[in-house]
Amino acid sequence: MIRITVNGKDYYREAGQELGVFLRTLSAEGTSDSGGKGAGLSFACGGHGRCGKCKVKASGALSAVTAAEERCLGETGLAEGYRLACQVKASGDCEISTGEPPQDKNGCVAIEGEMAEFELLPSFSGYGAAVDIGTTTIAAKLFDDKGNELSSFGMQNPQGRWGADVISRMEAALKGEAENLAEAVRGAVNEIIDRIATLAGIAAKEDIRSVVITGNTVMLYLLCGIDTEPLTHAPFEAKELFGRSFPAASIGLAAVPEAEIYIPPCIAAFIGADTVCAALAVGLDRPGDPAIMTDIGTNGEMVIRSKKGLYACSTAAGPAFEGAGISMGMGGFEGAVDRVSLGEGDRLTAHVIGGEKGARAIGICGSGLIDAVACLLEFEAVDETGFMEEDECEIADGVRLIRNDIRAVQLAKSAIHAGILTLMHASGTAVGDVVTLSIAGGFGKFLNIDNAGKIGLIPSELVPRVSAAGNAALSGASMLLLSVPARERALSFSRMVDVVELSTDPMFSQEFMNQMAFEC
Repeated sequence: MIRITVNGKDYYREAGQELGVFLRTLSAEGTSDSGGKGAGLSFACGGHGRCGKCKVKASGALSAVTAAEERCLGETGLAEGYRLACQVKASGDCEISTGEPPQDKNGCVAIEGEMAEFELLPSFSGYGAAVDIGTTTIAAKLFDDKGNELSSFGMQNPQGRWGADVISRMEAALKGEAENLAEAVRGAVNEIIDRIATLAGIAAKEDIRSVVITGNTVMLYLLCGIDTEPLTHAPFEAKELFGRSFPAASIGLAAVPEAEIYIPPCIAAFIGADTVCAALAVGLDRPGDPAIMTDIGTNGEMVIRSKKGLYACSTAAGPAFEGAGISMGMGGFEGAVDRVSLGEGDRLTAHVIGGEKGARAIGICGSGLIDAVACLLEFEAVDETGFMEEDECEIADGVRLIRNDIRAVQLAKSAIHAGILTLMHASGTAVGDVVTLSIAGGFGKFLNIDNAGKIGLIPSELVPRVSAAGNAALSGASMLLLSVPARERALSFSRMVDVVELSTDPMFSQEFMNQMAFEC
């Protein structure tokens, strides 16, 4: 046995223990004083040594420095004693320092969203809850059977310690972590239901008779304990598309043992129930002029209502807009630069979340990232090819972007832009025909639309027609909770959508390359 000392506390394990796995285990156990739950460590890239978010100070009997560590940490970082937990194994006694625990992040989750009109006919008597399991966050609302919202709450998805995106989590599941992933998200759903019940003053959880849970297909598979292996390779076949109810006990939801759990229908492997719910929330299932709804996140799901019918696609944008994959990226929490503007003398001015309360800048979130790149383009610190002459550029005191960050933004924005153009082409829709582009999700809520157009995240012609829909997935789930007829609408909608497979679409490949350049 060897001794691994984490933040001054000793643990004993077998030699050869990978530090990343060890710290993630402590996190799962909720050992906040040991560098687990409260350490602020992230394994956003799924432990591949790409994101650098699991940086710790480590000394003692450790494995040799890897190429990934040399790339992420550089000579200076390594000389200062930093290592990447996902890359290091302990061959003997060692010490680890994970840094200061972060502030509570649960209060910074987007909950409110657009909601179209619907017929009030609840699926329950008493109380019901709507839950949106996002890749990054989980949000919930509690209602009574009169349609009154009683409480709401948001929190981080604890599955983030297995990676920031669904691909990393499916990889973890294939390596034997499926049950741990399921337990993590079930525990979070139980916790969030407890929280909204307590906030509403409901002592008897059995009074919550119905719960609607939405999310992307992978999140729902992991919740229900369904094997995600078929979703990891072509033809990416989703054998379970939901649109039905489950007993709470069958998916481990002890917080509401008597409740019926309804999971809305998914469209395909990577176009999930959250997309269906968001589309209903913005009224895309109703007849009308051409309109687009997109949720810009790790995956960019988008749906278009056209004169030819309904079409949808999903494009892998990567986690850059959610703070992962960016050298100093983070979620929209206290200390995050969330807005950047250009002042006199080409000086950048940054707004920091919580700055009015004395919080200092410690990173940059998605909305700030878009603003920062737009500003760097404007004063030509970055050219149209994405080249940044300097190795790094300071955005705020202690917060900077590096060249690889600019490249990550290029890849992400190109995927979204190309996806929108390909979807319009497949549906026979000209850009001038689109009356509305609804951007769902927390990222869209805080996005500076003009800057999104400047960097080419969305077609510039659509900028005046953009509306922020907020957490439309949760709004749509709330509609399905409060309206039985809305469930039939959701099923009908999901079956009418034609899926555009971008991976085999030659136009998408061409447009992806075309949109890599910035419009300066």
